[in-house]
Amino acid sequence: MTTFRKSNSPKRSDSTKNTQNSSSSRQGVARPKLAKKVEKPTAINEVNVAKTTKVSGEKLQKVLARAGQGSRREIEEVIAAGRVSVDGKIATLGDRVQVSSSTKIRIDGHLVNLIPTQKEICRVLMYYKPEGELCTRSDPEGRATVFDRLPRISGSRWIAVGRLDINTSGLLLFTTDGELANRLMHPSREVEREYSVRVFGEVDDAMLQRLRKGVQLEDGPASFKQIKVVGGTGLNQWFDVTLTEGRNREVRRLWESQGIQVSRLIRIRYGNIKLEKSLPRGGWEEMGLEQVNYLRELVGLSAETETKVDVTKNRRRTSARQIRKAVKQHTKYRKN
Repeated sequence: MTTFRKSNSPKRSDSTKNTQNSSSSRQGVARPKLAKKVEKPTAINEVNVAKTTKVSGEKLQKVLARAGQGSRREIEEVIAAGRVSVDGKIATLGDRVQVSSSTKIRIDGHLVNLIPTQKEICRVLMYYKPEGELCTRSDPEGRATVFDRLPRISGSRWIAVGRLDINTSGLLLFTTDGELANRLMHPSREVEREYSVRVFGEVDDAMLQRLRKGVQLEDGPASFKQIKVVGGTGLNQWFDVTLTEGRNREVRRLWESQGIQVSRLIRIRYGNIKLEKSLPRGGWEEMGLEQVNYLRELVGLSAETETKVDVTKNRRRTSARQIRKAVKQHTKYRKN
């Protein structure tokens, strides 16, 4: 008798058979190759191409600042006003130039001599600004400016490192190096400025704590890095305060935020450069090589090797007498 063994494997469904049949049939037929997708040019690609073909060179305002034509901020205003041309074309903000012997840059039609100015010695003046003078080169109303009493120089010009308002006196630096001036003024450098301030009003510890911690002003938060109580009588108190930026009227606005009025304000220090006690109001003194290189190192510039200051003379005592005499003559001249 013949015995038939039953298979244990499950029966294949019709759908499985159909799937296998279809796959086997596909294997026998060659699949057509798909064409590669061609990427269409987009606006983003065009921008990337434009970035790769960007004109090399230095920013125009940096070149002119190094040439002693002003700080970058001042030059940017001049460029925006359409007063600068490069090789006969009116320049715009953001332009870059590659300086060569054939480059012709003009301001108000006057040719800027670029190559010789790159070899100029970096000079820095310490000036004791009196109250009532404006930090501008000229005033349409004929008022006195901080540039009126500075010594005349050829082939370059003095650039103010920051500003003091008309009612503030004290230390103001000037330099012939536009790049040095720009870096010293830039907030990222956090160069300390110290002021001696006399305030009118009742000042308590809680108020001083708020000023150290920070208060909100119209243009953002602000604070004093340090506050030192100096003294005073009654409601008139003196403080020495330190900032690491130079926003417009910042010291006055900080005190006013607490309901306190500033009645006297004197800048006494910039970085480690202190206002000389021997320097009279309206007087100036040129810094020696050591002080100049301190400022340059402070902002990451290479050291200067030459100076215009005669180090063989005892210049402080002599210059103080000369400065006082010059200030008196200048004041008398302006009154006449």
